[in-house]
Amino acid sequence: MATEAEVTTAELIDSAQNQTDARYQQKIASQTSNGAPQDTTHLGETVDGIGQGPGIVNGVNSSSPLEVQCGPLLNYKGMSDSRAGTSTWHGSVLIVSKPGPSQPELRLSYDGPRSTSSGQADIATNGASANGLQNGVHTNGPPSRTFPGVKLYEDPTKTFWRFQIDLPLQESESRWLYTIPNMHFTPSASGKSGHTRAFYVPALSESMRIMFHSCNGFSVGTDEEYWSGPALWQDVMRVHERKPFHVMIGGGDQIYNDGVRATGPLKPWTEIANPKKRRDFPFKEDLRAQCDDYYFNNYVTWYSTESFATANGQIPQINIWDDHDIIDGFGSYTDHFMQSHVFRGIGGVAHKYYMLFQHHYPPPVSTFTTDAPQTEESQGPEGAGADPVQLRDTFVMKETHEDPSWIIGSSPGPYVQERSRSLYMQLGRRIAFVGLDARTERTRHQINYPETYDLVFQRLNTELAHKAGQIKHLVVLLGVPIAYPRLIWLENILTSPIIGPIRFLNKRFGVAGGLFNHFDGQVDLLDDLDDHYTAHQHKKERKELVMRLQALAAQYSVRITILGGDVHLAAVGRFYSNPKLDIATEQDHRYMANVISSAITNKPPPKAVANMLASRNKIHHMDHETDETLLNLFDRPPGNVPKAAAKNHCTMPSRNYAILTEASSINTVNGVGSSPSATNGVSTNGASTSLEPPHPPATAASKRTAAKDGHSPLNDSEMGAGTKHAAAEGYEASDRGGVHGLDVCIRVEINPSDKQGHTEGYGLSIPALDMTKARPTPHHHFSHH
Repeated sequence: MATEAEVTTAELIDSAQNQTDARYQQKIASQTSNGAPQDTTHLGETVDGIGQGPGIVNGVNSSSPLEVQCGPLLNYKGMSDSRAGTSTWHGSVLIVSKPGPSQPELRLSYDGPRSTSSGQADIATNGASANGLQNGVHTNGPPSRTFPGVKLYEDPTKTFWRFQIDLPLQESESRWLYTIPNMHFTPSASGKSGHTRAFYVPALSESMRIMFHSCNGFSVGTDEEYWSGPALWQDVMRVHERKPFHVMIGGGDQIYNDGVRATGPLKPWTEIANPKKRRDFPFKEDLRAQCDDYYFNNYVTWYSTESFATANGQIPQINIWDDHDIIDGFGSYTDHFMQSHVFRGIGGVAHKYYMLFQHHYPPPVSTFTTDAPQTEESQGPEGAGADPVQLRDTFVMKETHEDPSWIIGSSPGPYVQERSRSLYMQLGRRIAFVGLDARTERTRHQINYPETYDLVFQRLNTELAHKAGQIKHLVVLLGVPIAYPRLIWLENILTSPIIGPIRFLNKRFGVAGGLFNHFDGQVDLLDDLDDHYTAHQHKKERKELVMRLQALAAQYSVRITILGGDVHLAAVGRFYSNPKLDIATEQDHRYMANVISSAITNKPPPKAVANMLASRNKIHHMDHETDETLLNLFDRPPGNVPKAAAKNHCTMPSRNYAILTEASSINTVNGVGSSPSATNGVSTNGASTSLEPPHPPATAASKRTAAKDGHSPLNDSEMGAGTKHAAAEGYEASDRGGVHGLDVCIRVEINPSDKQGHTEGYGLSIPALDMTKARPTPHHHFSHH
């Protein structure tokens, strides 16, 4: 019998689905009498939970429409494989409504293979689908199914409904429609219309087309009109309509909640001049309730903003939070300040709505308040203790099982009394994903607990071993960059005695007011620098993480690519074997690209900052075997509009997002070969006879170049990186990285005044890893840092 550590995602999902189905049947049975539903106010509350909810709502009856305040929001949860060779896609849909008596339902319908013509992501105005589906009937595919809504949370002003959905992957990339009848959108959900949404899933033999973004919001004080709002989401949807994305990865800061201190309920607290009084200020129930309202309303407003709102309902999301999802710099200020009541309080409130909006998961029963001592410390795996005041007229669902995508930390965070929640899931046939929750456990001196890293790598070893070579690419989300220029010299200046007199003048006379933050009185830039893996205090933790990833790549012959955001510019860093070792990239387990894409919405840093970073782009020797540096990706400015110094080709200070897809066209055309000469595993009529694609000619592989260091291309896949690379547009496979390579496209905004958000693309390819031809690699033993 398998141990708990050896249980795979597929087994977890099967078990979870069986439990869910059983609860649904039990719920339906308990809610019917003589075959008809009972007229009950809390129809959706027969699932396990705490609290009674708001009771009967005046003026609302069972025939009233569902008053939707936000949504629908579509999430991806993972895949499960059967012994028969079929695969099931798992996801969820969330809507936020006003309280009411009705339990909503979602109808999911197969709409056939994706059309190769453009514009197929839209739904016809008459309710018919693009492929002939009318009234939920399709004769050539799986039947339509109905999924009941489950109430995650309810109080007198709002109800969160989750629909857990699943569908069978088909031989071809396919389009699915979902409908939630009887929805009526409130003014807060402006711009929404119609009940039907469409999304796409890959073919059984395909990996997913991935869109990656970060920093999706504006810092306090930014002129949002000058930057045309979240304009790049229009470009995302244009690309999606031409070549649909299967998943959308949010790398942190999916929303900016910093306004809670500038215009929200924390403004009076922020203005307290005495640091000790600010630290000791209580987080009472009335302040907690005001912050709760602020975070909820900010989510509803932002997640209803177009075209981000449209993307939320049509592209399945995976999200990991970062500081702005809470408040700027959370976790990176001094410990005595982070331990203050107010910061612990807003950490709890932000976590509540992060779980609901971004993960479709019930929150803890209560959040931190100094009026309820039981909420001040974790009460075990379920987090803070229950507060009767917070539970008045409130219902909180209690999950009977954890979602199999979670990798849950063993101990609560130091400032949020909840355990970290990292994610693992498979993105189609050959790509796996792991996202580290690098915020819940963060302090100024650590990013994650050593035990959390052990749990993550234990899960990765179990999953990769179970797949026995099927996974060719592992995408790792870290949030902040890890292959990035050092700024230790700047940290040293900002923490040196030279700052002392300036700080004194700031406190007494307001001199250099913009240099110091309003929280702990430190230099404002320090929290950003302390966030970086390259900060001096994270050096040991960073090196150990990189070495463990290298060992994982070597053991399972899986290429690892790292995603990072946070820094408000685009770049691509790379770890790679010292050229003196003369290792071809295809056999180089140390070769890991760090795709840095930030920000999709927030303003970029000044040109001088990007140019300074570029000037610090040295060849860094992590150890005797591993070098690192940034790639010269930006051969010209987007639209030939200068964004940085002419000699800066490695950091791009302009808004952007990234696209990652398999590099071989054999893998990307509805799961069948696109080459007429391909015969290995593909029949002559184009129908796939194997889930694994045929091997392309050897010339498509990426051979190591004669580069002396990483300032030059390290392999053929990096040659010509930029606007002229075959992967630059993000639509078609480049055929540059071999059969299992990965194409990367970073689409960069041309003009911030363009409200349509047009971009120019920069591309490169990442070759697959084949350790069967590699020289023996020494094994490293890791100890806790």
